[in-house]
Amino acid sequence: MSEQHVFLITGASTGIGAATARRAAAAGHRVVLAARAADRLEALAVELGGPDRALAVPTDVTDFAAQEALVAAALERFGRLDVVFANAGFGAKRGFLEETPEFWREMVLTNVLGAAYTIRATLPALRETGGHLLLTSSVAGRRVLPGNLYGATKHAVTAMAESLRQEVEGAIRVTSIEPGAVNTPFFDSPPSIRALDADDIARAVLWVIEQPAHVDVNQLLIRPTAQRT
Repeated sequence: MSEQHVFLITGASTGIGAATARRAAAAGHRVVLAARAADRLEALAVELGGPDRALAVPTDVTDFAAQEALVAAALERFGRLDVVFANAGFGAKRGFLEETPEFWREMVLTNVLGAAYTIRATLPALRETGGHLLLTSSVAGRRVLPGNLYGATKHAVTAMAESLRQEVEGAIRVTSIEPGAVNTPFFDSPPSIRALDADDIARAVLWVIEQPAHVDVNQLLIRPTAQRT
C-alpha cells in the first residue's frame, strides 16, 4: 500500500471543493472527488492527473449508501484515506417566507445530515491512518442573522465538528473551516465587497492539514478584510 496520502472531498465539482482538490493534488495528494455533477467531476479528475492520481465518484451526500460506496471506491483504488473534507452544501435566501419547504428540506439534509453521513462513512478508515476530518461551516455558523435558516445548518456543522473532536479523543484531527463571503457559485450574484476567492480557502485548508501531528487546528474563521460582521 502506497504511503502517498489520499484526500477525499465532497462538493468537489466547483468552488471551494474544486480549488482544494487542485491544491491537494499539487501538494502530492491523491484525490477522491465526490459531487452530484458527474461531468464536472470527470473533467477535474482528468485535469488532476487521471486514474493514478484522481478518482471521480458521483455521489449524493444525502444517501448514506452512496457515501459508503464512495469510501469503498476510494479504498479499492488507493488503499487508504488520510484527509476527508466534508464540504458539500448550499445556501438559501434569508427569510422564513422565502424559498420553498422542499428547498429547505434539501438544504438541511445536504448541509447537516450529509456532513454527518460523511463522518460516519469515513471515520473507520481515518482511524486506521490517524487522519484528519474537516467540515465546511461558515461565519454564519458563529452568528445569527434575521431569517437565516442556512446559518442554522452551519451552527449545526460547527457543533458537529466539536462533538466529533471530543468523541475521537485525539485518534484523528478535526477542523471546522468557517469562511466569510467567498466569490463562488454559492452566490447568485457576486458579493458587493472584495470577497475571498475559493483558492484562499483552499490554501487555508492545506495549511491546516500540513501542521505537525500534535497540532490540531479545531476552528479556522476566515473573513475578507472588508467584511465587518
